Amino acid sequence: MKKKICSVGLAVGLLTALSLPVHAETNMWGGSPSRNQVSAEKNLPTSWDAETGANIKWQVPLGSQTYGGPLVVGNKIFVGTNNQSERNPKHQGDHGVVMALNLSDGALLWQIAHPKLPAGRVNDWPQQGVCSTPYVEDDRLYYISNRAEVVCLDTEGFLDGENDGPITGETDSEKIDGDLIWKYDMIAELDVFPHNLATSSPLGVDGLLFALTSNGVDEGHVHVPAPFAPSFVAFDLASGELVWDSALPGDHILHGQWANPAYGEAGGRKQVIFPGGDGWLYSLEPKTGALIWKFDCNAKDAVWELGGRGTRNNLVSTPVFHNGVVYIAVGQDPEHGEGDGHLWAIDASGTGDITETGALWHFGDENYNRTVSTVAIDDGLLYAADLSGFVYCLDAKTGEHHWTHDTFAAIWGSPFVADGKVYIGDEDGDVDVLKAGKTLEVLHETNLGSAVYTTPVARDGIIYIASRNTLFAIEAADK
Repeated sequence: MKKKICSVGLAVGLLTALSLPVHAETNMWGGSPSRNQVSAEKNLPTSWDAETGANIKWQVPLGSQTYGGPLVVGNKIFVGTNNQSERNPKHQGDHGVVMALNLSDGALLWQIAHPKLPAGRVNDWPQQGVCSTPYVEDDRLYYISNRAEVVCLDTEGFLDGENDGPITGETDSEKIDGDLIWKYDMIAELDVFPHNLATSSPLGVDGLLFALTSNGVDEGHVHVPAPFAPSFVAFDLASGELVWDSALPGDHILHGQWANPAYGEAGGRKQVIFPGGDGWLYSLEPKTGALIWKFDCNAKDAVWELGGRGTRNNLVSTPVFHNGVVYIAVGQDPEHGEGDGHLWAIDASGTGDITETGALWHFGDENYNRTVSTVAIDDGLLYAADLSGFVYCLDAKTGEHHWTHDTFAAIWGSPFVADGKVYIGDEDGDVDVLKAGKTLEVLHETNLGSAVYTTPVARDGIIYIASRNTLFAIEAADK
C-alpha cells in the first residue's frame, strides 16, 4: 500500500520559550506553539515488551494507517487514523477518522468520520485517514480533515447529551459521534488543491488558528493548478471566520505542502513560522500575515527534478522556535528516496531575505540526509532524525556533532525527549530508547509489531505510542 506524507503528531507537557507551567495541559502537536518536543515528565519506562505485555498498561486497535497524534488532553487521548477497524457501524469503507479514547483504559468514547474526496489519490490518497494532530483549547478541538476542511469539534462529542455548536441537524448525533461546532472547506472557499492529502496540524495563539492548506501540484507533478490559492491561513478560533491568508509561495510550489507552523518571539516581534512548498521558510506577522523574513533552506545551486532526483528539497518537517532561533531541516516525500539534506539554525531577529545573513550554523554536506522529522532541543543539545534511519545529537548553539545512532530502518516520526531519555520509532516497528546527553548509549530497543510513523507522548509517568495500527499505553514496572 502506498504511503503518503503525513504530519505526524504528538502532545506532551513542555518547558518552552513561552514559559508554560511544568504541569500545564498539553494541547497541540509538539505540546506548545514552539513545537519543541521535550517534556518535563519523570519516571517514564525505559523498557517494555509488546509480545509478553511487560509494562504495557493497555493497548487498543486503531485503523490500518495512523499518523495523527496521539494527543493527550484531560482524561482523553485523540488519534487520527483511517476507518479499517470500522468502530462505528454507520461509517463503512474508506474514511478519515478522528477518535477520542478514554485515557485510563483506551476505550472508545466517540469518533467522527470524513468520506474521501471524489477526485481520489491526487487530492485524498486512499486509506491514509486523518493525518492532522488536533489543537485543543478548553473544550474545543481543531484539526484539518482529509477533505482539506478546518474542523472544530466539541471535545465531549455527544456524550454530554447536547449539541453545542451553531451547526444543527447533524445526522450523526448519537453518543458515539463527534459534535461538530464549525467547519471551513478550504477547497470550496479558497480554491486550494491539496496534493495527495491535506495534513497540517494547526496551532492556536491569541484567539487565532494557524495552518497550512497543503496546496500543491497536479497529478502530473508539473503544474500548480491553483497558484493564487493560499498556502498559509489564519482563522478566528471561536467563529471559524478566515482572518487572513497568504498565497506565498504561489506557483513556486515544488510538490506538496505537508508541514506545520510554529510560533515564537525574536527581535521584539511575535512571529508565526511557515514552511513553504518552495523550500523557503517564511516568518509572518501573526495578526496580519505580513512577511517579516524569509530564508532559503537549500543551496544556491540546488535544482528541483521530478521524483526527487535533483538536489533541491521541500520542507516536510516542522520548524522549532527556541530562544530566538528557528531550527528546520529539509526533505521530500519518502517515496522519492534518500538524498543529501540540510539542517539549519536561523536567527529569527532579522527582516527581509535573510538567506545570506540569518544562518547561525548548518549541518549537512553528505553528513545528514533528507528528513520528514522535527528536531527536539533540551539542555543545550539538539536531537534530530533523518529518513535514512539515523539519529543525531548536536550542540544547539554551535551545531557541533556529538554522535550518530543507526536504527537500520526509515524514520518518519520525531525524537521525543523526557526523563533523560530520547525515544524514537521507525518503519520496522522498533522503538529505540537512548540516553540523553553527549555520549551515545542505547538503553533499550523493542518492537511494537508494525511501523511507527508517529512520535511518542507522555503524561503522568505513562508514555503513549501509536504504531501503524495499535495505540499503546506503557508504564514503568514500579509504577
